[in-house]
Amino acid sequence: RDFTQSCARFCLLLPAHRARLTLHPCPTRRSSDLRGDELYAAFLSRNTIKPLTERGLDITLEQAYQIQQRFVARRLDAGESVVGKKIGVTSKPVQQFLGVFQPDFGILTSGMLMSDGNVIDLDGLIQPKAEAELAFVLKEDLNGPGITAMDVIRATDYVVPCFEIVDSRITDWKIRIQDTVADNASCGVYVLGDVKGDPRKLDLTLAGMVLHKNGELYSTSVGAAVQGSPANAVAWLANTLGELGIPFKAGEVILSGSQSELVAVQHGDELECNVGGLGRCKVKFAGRSAV
Repeated sequence: RDFTQSCARFCLLLPAHRARLTLHPCPTRRSSDLRGDELYAAFLSRNTIKPLTERGLDITLEQAYQIQQRFVARRLDAGESVVGKKIGVTSKPVQQFLGVFQPDFGILTSGMLMSDGNVIDLDGLIQPKAEAELAFVLKEDLNGPGITAMDVIRATDYVVPCFEIVDSRITDWKIRIQDTVADNASCGVYVLGDVKGDPRKLDLTLAGMVLHKNGELYSTSVGAAVQGSPANAVAWLANTLGELGIPFKAGEVILSGSQSELVAVQHGDELECNVGGLGRCKVKFAGRSAV
């Protein structure tokens, strides 16, 4: 519950907006709770809702994170637990696709983790898209601010290739930064590869990633596509959350941000990403998403 407790004194330092933000009075908080409940209901029913930014509401980023807090709290109240964090909108292909040009973050819960090689049931998702990236699994706590990429490397137990299947509760993915933040950074589910790598023995900046879809080459990239290095992205999030009093905890999974384009998926699709010097992650899809 550190997330919900700390966000009660919300004071976020954003990379593109260096001014410190402060909470609004209770009526605004009540509105944020209502929007968070609306997103949670959409999650349960597999329906989409009209973009929050198209309702004549002047939603700030601070308020969007308050909505996210409520959305996540509803999942925790239903029995899930926090298992990590994710960084979103870090690479240029994803930024250009979404029209969102700064990073955000979301909270990973226990209900989001899928096993490598297993079939993901699209019946439980709305309008999914896949991203290939690196996941960091921590062996030590990290408490920002002041965290560097080298601090991240030292605190990491291992890294694995992974897929995040992002999913938006916002109709037609018509999102601005406030919409995706409120929607818990468009979290869906994620899959961790089985092969564990020591980040002290890998060049995460230059390690190449090759993504295949249904046996055909789909995209190639390197770690530098994510904020110069996946470790930089993780350090950014550690420092951003440190401003909220939220630590990274040993054992948590940190998704460092997509190194690939967003990949539309449907029944029968199979994706595989290979990271040079590390290994692969593989996932199959079956069923039919809501959209």
